[in-house]
Amino acid sequence: MKGGIEFPVYKTKREGLTATYDLSDPAQRKLYFEAKLGPEIKVIKKFLKKKAFVAFLIGKKNTGKGTYSKLFMEVVGNEHVGHLSVGDLVRDVHKMIADERGRAELANFLKDNYRGFNTVDEIFDLIEGRSQEKLMSSELILALIKYEIARRPRQALFIDGFPRALDQVNYTLFLKDILGYKDHPDFLVFIDVPESVIDERIKYRVVCPICKTPRNTRLLATKDVGYDEKSRAFYLMCDNPTCHKARMLPKEGDELGIEPIRARLEADDQVFKQLLNLKGIPKVYLRNTVPVDKASSYVDNYEITPGYEYELEKETGFVKTIEKPWIVKDDNGVPSYSLLPPAVVAGLIARVARLLADIK
Repeated sequence: MKGGIEFPVYKTKREGLTATYDLSDPAQRKLYFEAKLGPEIKVIKKFLKKKAFVAFLIGKKNTGKGTYSKLFMEVVGNEHVGHLSVGDLVRDVHKMIADERGRAELANFLKDNYRGFNTVDEIFDLIEGRSQEKLMSSELILALIKYEIARRPRQALFIDGFPRALDQVNYTLFLKDILGYKDHPDFLVFIDVPESVIDERIKYRVVCPICKTPRNTRLLATKDVGYDEKSRAFYLMCDNPTCHKARMLPKEGDELGIEPIRARLEADDQVFKQLLNLKGIPKVYLRNTVPVDKASSYVDNYEITPGYEYELEKETGFVKTIEKPWIVKDDNGVPSYSLLPPAVVAGLIARVARLLADIK
């Protein structure tokens, strides 16, 4: 329960539908969504031919906001829908202003569109030298969002990373008007992911030192797994053929899980709870988990996130990978299954379709 609101589990199970789908395969995902949400997808596509929307993705760091919005785009078509990550936007601007032409282009845009307390030179100093602990001013973030939208065709938008602080909440009320989306609807998408899920996503992630592909020893195993006799620990080997089974390595500090970002998570939670009480704007509630005792009624087995364990055959040195449902405790301590992203996005599609169908 968040802010006194019970986030419902979306029932993806369909009576009479016995087919199973490999949700890691794009072609299989397409069949999955059509089988479970064909009419709802048509509603959204029809709406997007004439209008757009602005959806604010509200959730803690590492809750899958980018993954969910990009899967939504995969289903309905990315020609009409875009994902705008404020974090990625700032990083891209940092790279762009290293080029003289890009720097001049942004400077001219800011002179016409930025309203705040910094000069353009001060803004560039802030972008180039900012620390991760210091948030950029809300006025500057708004100007950068406007800049990004001016560079792309009119699209429905999933905005990820705004608002990120309590002082930015009021801007959210009027952002669609500021961006020129006055005649299009906006809504909030709340994503409820237990801290235990975020913790294990961080704690067990590893990266290939060559191709930088991420995996997770607990949640996303590779085909080949090794065992280190010295540390008595299992490790993943990269699946990319060009990496020749390179040993995937954890990032320093990841073993601490969510603790290094605890302050950020608490700030995100404050914004989350305040926006839950916001009046006058539609809300969509997404839940990443389903209680174990209710799962069979709500979802199909292939929609549940698998967990991985390993056994070493001492005689051969072969490592056996054991797959079984990953059980976590939600923030209320209830044993739950974490759902794979497509199952969460199924709920997003259904609720957005219902919301858009009511708009004339």
